[in-house]
Amino acid sequence: MTQPGTMPAMSKEMQDCVDACMTCHGICEETMSSCMQMGGQAQMQIMRALMDCAETTRMCADMMMRRSPMSAEMCAMCAKACEMCAEACMSMPDDAQMMRCAEACRRCAATCRAMAGATM
Repeated sequence: MTQPGTMPAMSKEMQDCVDACMTCHGICEETMSSCMQMGGQAQMQIMRALMDCAETTRMCADMMMRRSPMSAEMCAMCAKACEMCAEACMSMPDDAQMMRCAEACRRCAATCRAMAGATM
């Protein structure tokens, strides 16, 4: 039983999703830095996807940690942003950082889809 004013512990699934979001956020930030060093017009679409994904994953994790009633909807949007980012990163299959980012995005999308369907 929790004391008044305290939140119940997060489920393992929610904690896994928060962890996946934070990992994805960090890797997207690293990948943005890598993209900026490469330059070129083709990277602009990838950069937009990375920025959207980085911001969405951070916000999604924040909302789950504070038990926002909008968490499920945010998780659904986060899954979509992560999938879009993974697809953008896959456009550069020879770049190890891009592939690392795509993998993190897909992992995050899967956990967010699961949380979007869960009762929080």
